[in-house]
Amino acid sequence: MKIALTGGSGKLGRSVVKRLVDDGHDVTNFDQFGTRGPGYLKVDLTDYGQVVDAILGLDERVGTFDAIVHLGAIPAPGILPDVATFHNNILSTYNVFQAARRAGIKKIVYASSETVLGLPFDIDPPYIPVDEEYPARPESTYSLVKHLEETMAKELVRWDPTLSITGFRFSNVMNPDDYTEFPSFDSDATKRKWNLWGYIDGRDGAQAVALALEKAQPGFEAMIIAAADTVMSRPSAELAAEVFPNVELKREVSGTETLLSIDKARRLLGYDPQHSWRHEA
Repeated sequence: MKIALTGGSGKLGRSVVKRLVDDGHDVTNFDQFGTRGPGYLKVDLTDYGQVVDAILGLDERVGTFDAIVHLGAIPAPGILPDVATFHNNILSTYNVFQAARRAGIKKIVYASSETVLGLPFDIDPPYIPVDEEYPARPESTYSLVKHLEETMAKELVRWDPTLSITGFRFSNVMNPDDYTEFPSFDSDATKRKWNLWGYIDGRDGAQAVALALEKAQPGFEAMIIAAADTVMSRPSAELAAEVFPNVELKREVSGTETLLSIDKARRLLGYDPQHSWRHEA
């Protein structure tokens, strides 16, 4: 496939570019930051004219695309003032979605966020493991934008039933050089309670993107994408009982199994995380 990928210079983006290229796809990175040359195009995603022009084709170097992977965004709350995060992220996503529609592209995969689940869980989640079945609970401007993006995607596929949009609620992205810090989390169970001790190896995040490009059907689906385990050495059920004593454990959790349910991604896409900090730290 010929794929336009926004944010390919970011932490997750680099892993996704590598995976898609290794799979034989032709990938062009739309980003503000990158190295000049084939496979990179400097694009301001907040400028609709630039986005639609890039997607429709740039001279003889870049033609039209079969699919879009949209990862480009302010990646977390607290990096910029709230209003700057809101303006950048909602406008970028609208521009990418709208330009894709104008170009007749029918497959979009994009980064939603685990934050819509209610992070940092200062208010207890409704149950554990958390999943995609309860309504979004944004607790920050960043998360509010992610919720609005999901709402927008639902309406766009209603307008066009042939359109496929997959929103991945990625957990905290980690690379192998981040894993040396993980053993320190064991000293205090509350250090990482903010996302139920979750994470995602960038390579497994890339696996999910590749699977969605191959298998996602028309319509909108939101899916949690996390590692199969937590960042902790202690059993997950023990952690949940200590830090969230009033929250129902919805099903049995074995060992250090993730408390961010990845069952939906497993079922719909065949997602199967291959990397754990326990083997690579």
